[in-house]
Amino acid sequence: MPSDADPDPLRVTGVSHSYGAARALSDVSLRVAPGTFTVLLGVNGAGKTTLFNLITRLFGTQTGEIEICGEDLNRAPSAALRRMGVVFQSRALDTSLTVAQNMIYQGSLQGIGRRETLKRAEAALSAMDLADRMGDKAGRLSGGQQRRVEIARALLHRPQLILCDEATVGLDVKSRTDIVADLHRMAAQDGLGVLWTTHLIDEVALEDPVYVLHKGEILAEGPAAEIAGDRTLSDAFLALTAAQAA
Repeated sequence: MPSDADPDPLRVTGVSHSYGAARALSDVSLRVAPGTFTVLLGVNGAGKTTLFNLITRLFGTQTGEIEICGEDLNRAPSAALRRMGVVFQSRALDTSLTVAQNMIYQGSLQGIGRRETLKRAEAALSAMDLADRMGDKAGRLSGGQQRRVEIARALLHRPQLILCDEATVGLDVKSRTDIVADLHRMAAQDGLGVLWTTHLIDEVALEDPVYVLHKGEILAEGPAAEIAGDRTLSDAFLALTAAQAA
């Protein structure tokens, strides 16, 4: 478990980003504390994926700073990225390979030996009730099971931060609920920092730290219950985004 002296898994400070003349992010700041399931909530086109791509260094930072576990992403990208696991919105398993083979391939990319990879994979998949599917081809799994394998794979190198970009898109309600519950549990038990980007308000628990992103700006931040106040979170979100559009 992390100590109080440990740096935050993620700090984003004053980040702005433009595509030519189009501003996608404007002075965005947020933090993910150890052991928290932190939600970046916004409609499609709000800027969530742009921020995700900056944190994963698919895009270079134009303005502002990003730190992962105290490592500056621009100054020490390799050290920063080693502390992070990523689940992209697009599916990334090789469905022609078994679950174990997918894990072994990922382990080799992280410099982890085959035996250690399989040991870690079995432990991660056991926590998600999927250890008995190691020998199955990934293509035989349901969409929700594939997503949970991807999460386990992203945790093989034992990062302190995991980023999930719209990771439940296209899944049924039970699969979405199970995946969100799994990551809440991992955050609480293992001190993992989770940044969960979504447009689905029913994936947010009232105690979750939330950042409302709309048209590239953070409109509100704090526990979901605090943002909601005496309204539902959905009503509060609609009021915030309507006010910015006015």
